[in-house]
Amino acid sequence: MKVVLGVSGGIAAYKACELLRLFTESGHEVRVVPTREALKFVGAPTWAALSGNRVSAEVWDDVHEVPHVRIGKQADLVVVAPATADVLARAAHGLAGDLLTNTLLTATCPVVFAPAMHTEMWQHPATRANVATLRQRGAVVIDPAVGRLTGADTGPGRLPDPEEIFQVCLRVLRGRPRDLAGRKVVVSAGGTREAIDPVRYIGNRSSGLQGYALARTAVARGAQVTLVAANVTLPDPAGATVVRVESAAQLREAVLAASDGADVVVMAAAVADFRPATRHEAKIKKTDGEPEPIHLTKNPDILAELGERRRRSREAAGEAVGPSAGGVPRTGGDVYAGLEPDGGASAPGAGGEAAALAASAPGAGGEAATLAASAPGAADVASAAGASAPSAVAPGAAESASNGGLADGVAERGSAGDGPREADRGEREGGDGRAGWASPRVIVGFAAETHDVLANGQAKLARKGCDLLVVNRVGEGLAFGTPDNAATVLVAGGDPVEVPFGPKEDLADAVWDLVATRLS
Repeated sequence: MKVVLGVSGGIAAYKACELLRLFTESGHEVRVVPTREALKFVGAPTWAALSGNRVSAEVWDDVHEVPHVRIGKQADLVVVAPATADVLARAAHGLAGDLLTNTLLTATCPVVFAPAMHTEMWQHPATRANVATLRQRGAVVIDPAVGRLTGADTGPGRLPDPEEIFQVCLRVLRGRPRDLAGRKVVVSAGGTREAIDPVRYIGNRSSGLQGYALARTAVARGAQVTLVAANVTLPDPAGATVVRVESAAQLREAVLAASDGADVVVMAAAVADFRPATRHEAKIKKTDGEPEPIHLTKNPDILAELGERRRRSREAAGEAVGPSAGGVPRTGGDVYAGLEPDGGASAPGAGGEAAALAASAPGAGGEAATLAASAPGAADVASAAGASAPSAVAPGAAESASNGGLADGVAERGSAGDGPREADRGEREGGDGRAGWASPRVIVGFAAETHDVLANGQAKLARKGCDLLVVNRVGEGLAFGTPDNAATVLVAGGDPVEVPFGPKEDLADAVWDLVATRLS
């Protein structure tokens, strides 16, 4: 593929060297088109050496080859990284004062912008309007990351990690539709940790890879993405607003806050079914005797709560609600959370059998403590101590420093079929402390199963009130921490969809295909 890498004049220009290397090492032919200002940060010899092609910022060089037209017309992708406020403004208004902006005007291929600038510039109404204009024309504008900027400043405006920009570009090159343009999407990822004491916790093996793949592919399809990440160590997906949490309670608060007015919520996180009924304030010391059992209590069922809130909000709006979304009958009574994962064990059924829960616990000097765990009404289950302590985290959705996507209430829509959400935003709910909560149109759950995969998945779909349930088998070398996955997507009121074994990004795109169909 022929890729044009536009580089504008910002301190982050040096990071584009790594992005260039990623493209060339993947076999793409890259033509670097810098602005005059960009060459003050990284010189033309560097770009020429890394790309193997001539580099110029001027329309007057090699005029006989008509570069100001030819470069854009021949490109399969144009990516501008970093894209300064100045370049975004000139691109939005069709100005053509140098080779890069001429290339943008003549390009008929997909265009990706990766903005980088100070927070005040990014949040300025002029920049927000320019970003909205570019997105409405079909360009992918990746929201900047939050972090250290030039000088002592910190905030939204940092260029995302080059690897993450590269991954978005690869999805765009694959020709995926921008059928999520203007949509507000919430994805949860990773696995929750439930504190036993200040050192140990009950956790699971979820890596967050599937949830991050869902976020990354949604950005490439034009969505405004909020990613609620539970104990994930992966780089932030470019363009997604990341909210970090640790426990199931924190994840619930963050998801409910982010999903207010969202179009889609995808619960890919592995949410622990249970938490210790009591958290010890000091580390439990190992003695000669057997440890006291750890009594457990149920965590909130976030996926079922989302479905129930939507049902009630639709009832309040006067819609006839009998079956749950998609026509699947609802069942009464309390519901186990089941791990709602990218990976995790199945929840216990009505028989009240105990679930096996892993308790990671590094002790002083690296020794592992063995703690007995008991679910309410079930036999005691031994939980083996592991080797990692929970990291510090700011609970709740308030930690997000950037709104992501469009700010200041600017409404954005993509191509035809992306209908307005005004009617959906009128679905309001009260009486539970969240009056005014607007329910999502599409809710997607995940179910990781070790046995009777489809039967357990169908039962969970009926209980949860979601539209789609992604069911995958987990076990040694399956799903957890691997780059590949296979799944069956159960569709409320429809036939199951098999997704063959392959990269987790492919499974993510298969899910978004089904979501986009429901949104349209």
